[in-house]
Amino acid sequence: EDDLVKEALKTRMEGMLSGFQSDLSSISSEIQTLQQQSVSMSVRLKNRQAVHSHLSQLVDELVVPGAMIHPVTEQEFLEQLHELNNKINFAKELSFRETLACSDIQDIVDHLKIKAVTKIREFILQKIYSFRKPMTNYQIPQNTLLKYSTTTIIFFYQFLLANERTVAKEIRDVYVDTMSKIYYSYFKSYSGRLLKVQYEEVADKDDLMGVEDTAKKGFFSKPSLKSRNTIFTLGQRGAVLSPAELEGPILIPHTAQRGDCRYPYETLFRSQHYALLDNGCREFLFLSDFFMVAGNSALDLFNSVMGKTLSLFLKSMSTYVSDCYDSIAVFLCIHIILRFRAITTKRAIPALDKYWEAVLELLWPRFELILEMNIQSICNTDPQKLGVLDTRPHYITRRYAEFSSAIVSINQTFTSERTHTLLGQLQVEVENFVLKMAAEFPSRRDQLIFLINNYDMMLNVLMERAADDSKEVEGFQQLLQARSQEFIEEILSSPFGGMIAFVKASEALIEKGQLDRLKNDEAQITQLIRGFTSTWKQSVEALSQDVMRSFTNFKNGTGIIQGALTQLIQYYHGFHKVLSQPTFRSLAVRSELINLHHLMVEVKKHKPNF
Repeated sequence: EDDLVKEALKTRMEGMLSGFQSDLSSISSEIQTLQQQSVSMSVRLKNRQAVHSHLSQLVDELVVPGAMIHPVTEQEFLEQLHELNNKINFAKELSFRETLACSDIQDIVDHLKIKAVTKIREFILQKIYSFRKPMTNYQIPQNTLLKYSTTTIIFFYQFLLANERTVAKEIRDVYVDTMSKIYYSYFKSYSGRLLKVQYEEVADKDDLMGVEDTAKKGFFSKPSLKSRNTIFTLGQRGAVLSPAELEGPILIPHTAQRGDCRYPYETLFRSQHYALLDNGCREFLFLSDFFMVAGNSALDLFNSVMGKTLSLFLKSMSTYVSDCYDSIAVFLCIHIILRFRAITTKRAIPALDKYWEAVLELLWPRFELILEMNIQSICNTDPQKLGVLDTRPHYITRRYAEFSSAIVSINQTFTSERTHTLLGQLQVEVENFVLKMAAEFPSRRDQLIFLINNYDMMLNVLMERAADDSKEVEGFQQLLQARSQEFIEEILSSPFGGMIAFVKASEALIEKGQLDRLKNDEAQITQLIRGFTSTWKQSVEALSQDVMRSFTNFKNGTGIIQGALTQLIQYYHGFHKVLSQPTFRSLAVRSELINLHHLMVEVKKHKPNF
């Protein structure tokens, strides 16, 4: 019985374990199924998320919000315009891929693009048309456009270029046409009003360096203006090249007229061209920024705007130059242009480079022609037709000195070799003229006085403006020194000629060892010693007074007197040396010689002090 019970329990336990094992197998199979389902769901989720990401971006790019259709403020319009520009570009990209959704929004985008283009066109054209109002300062609306440039205006024009080139071209053409007329009208009016404040009396073909002073003094001739500089003198005219005045405010013609002010041509030229430089630089930068051009395209656009104005300037310059005989005015204008060209180069604005070259091509030949006319006028001068002879500086040499110093001083900053060459030719003709004038004097003494006075005057005038090492200064210094030394010999020859001749002859014989040939000249030596001792003071005094009367420059006269007295002491020292030779040691009259040191002390008393 116990065995049956155990067998039944065993059988029951086996059944239970077998059932449990079957349940575990079923659970394992379900777990595997759930795992497979989980992996499948995860993959589907990722795929849906990826699709959602792409589709949401596509939808966002394609959807046109209401705010884009009806922007309220200017800032909102700018923001929505940027957004619209992105949608237009995105739609173009999708159209290449043949995306069907693109066709759903194409009409709306096109409509908004037309609306945006219309609004931008109206805005910019309104700004440009505002330039045309009478008495408008065009720089104010232009500056308004520039104020928008970093945020709005540049993007406006960029939007037009990208989406409606015909409208962009229309705006560009309207701007070019408007500004071309404005600049032309402004500068034509300004230039005309400037000419009304120019000096009434200007140089003509008779105002040349070699023309007599008596010319052009007829009954109906106009009186000279009080403030008018001569055409050969720089005076204060050179101030127009100083940095303060060169880039100073432009002239206001009506203000000058109210004050009855008159100006030389180069001052008007500076004001006119500084206005051109200032406006030209501003316009070039504006065109480059607003129309987004560079290089040759920017230059071509600038010439479209400023071309008529520049042609007006060149025509006006050509008219002035053809009848101008004021070489200093022309030369100052040349150097104004050279400095303005340097300014535009420093600012990296190439727009006016060709204009500067064109102006210089007008001015340089005229300056050279006027200079050649002056050279020829001096060459043709007849000294006998210039009136009474006078040893004082001649007015023609003074003209030359003033003119040459003016040109040399102006030419120092921007050196021109052809200018130096022409000045060299002018100097040669002036030197020849001075020699021809000197030859009209009967005595060599008067000839030398005339030469020294003229060389000294020209040298002093040149040294006021030119560098000490300039060719002109060095040339006249050599001429002055040579003629001064000759004059010293001339004035010493009259009172002391016998002693000087004896010293020179004796020194020559000493060199040859033939001094004994003079041992029988005791009477002459006695006469020379006693004559010098008794008359030297009176002779020196007369010599000093004569020199000071002869020379217009006291400093120069003083220098000549000092040179003469120094030369006299040297000759007397030589006289002492000759008489100390063995041939003359036995002469009793040697005791009457003046002590050389004593003579030097006495001579110093006669040196003038100025």
